[in-house]
Amino acid sequence: MNITCGHLLRVARGQTLAGAISVRYARGIKPWNIGPEGAWKKARSRKVIKIELPDFNEMRLEDKLSPEEIRSRLKEKGVAPPRMYNERELTITSTNGILDPYVPPEGDGKASIISATGAKQRMDQLTKKGKSMLAIRKVRTYEDELDLPTFAENALDLYVKAHRALADKEWDQLHDFVTEHAFPQMTHKADLKTIRWQFINSIEKPTVAHVRTLDVLSKNNLFAQITVRLHTRQILAIYDRFGILMHGSEAVVKDVLEYVVFEKHLANLYGKWRLHAKIVPNWMPPKEPIIRTFVSPPALPPKTEREILYEKDGIISDQKSKDKDDSKQIGSGSDGKHTGPQPAIA
Repeated sequence: MNITCGHLLRVARGQTLAGAISVRYARGIKPWNIGPEGAWKKARSRKVIKIELPDFNEMRLEDKLSPEEIRSRLKEKGVAPPRMYNERELTITSTNGILDPYVPPEGDGKASIISATGAKQRMDQLTKKGKSMLAIRKVRTYEDELDLPTFAENALDLYVKAHRALADKEWDQLHDFVTEHAFPQMTHKADLKTIRWQFINSIEKPTVAHVRTLDVLSKNNLFAQITVRLHTRQILAIYDRFGILMHGSEAVVKDVLEYVVFEKHLANLYGKWRLHAKIVPNWMPPKEPIIRTFVSPPALPPKTEREILYEKDGIISDQKSKDKDDSKQIGSGSDGKHTGPQPAIA
């Protein structure tokens, strides 16, 4: 018989004992168990977090292992070896082309304003100014003091500086005047040539013909492009590495009409306007071919007297006559007559 504390209390109070007393152990009484039976096990399991502790001995050994041994151990465990990633920052400083390129009217620079063609060109320019005005509003949210006539004059100055730096081969200075899109196009094989360029004057005042904006990746990352019409007089001469004239002339002044695109990264606090591209319309005639210098082929050895006789008298050598006779025998039958192709036997 088991005697409990309750049993002793009843004996002390004088209560009699009749037979065996049923005993309830504390293990079976769970007043904290709320809900269905066994729910307390889940509640207790949530209090404990099982953490897999690293094997420090193995880590010490791995420091002394070679890369091949580490790779074999990872392969045994079924773990792919880690890859080395060389991440680099991506900085977009210019666009990769012209946004909605402006199409110059055919015959621009030749037709006067008084003529019918010139008047029609002016009317077309007025009708296409709607998108440009909306783009100018966006640009002025970043540049309050944007004035188009003043900008056109500054663009001409930037155009002259960029071409002078190209002629003088000042590549570091050229980066300040042209974008990353225009730089490789302007300097393509320029180190093997000598460029003589000179700006004379402007025939007409530079004017803004086209304005466009573009959001890249986000609305706040804004780029702006302004197309400027430049009608100038220039001198251009290009010499190859041997000093031979390839294109143009230093004594001839030519009238040049160009539509040049200037770009700026408006979202960049330190951004500035730079030369981005030039518009070449489809209706323009092809340019003059460039005179190129090539290496002359090696001189052939002089002909012998026998070769001269063959060409003059038509004498055929013995080997050539033998080959000619063999070809005749193949094409003729046994009687010497040409039999032609024979039909195949089924």
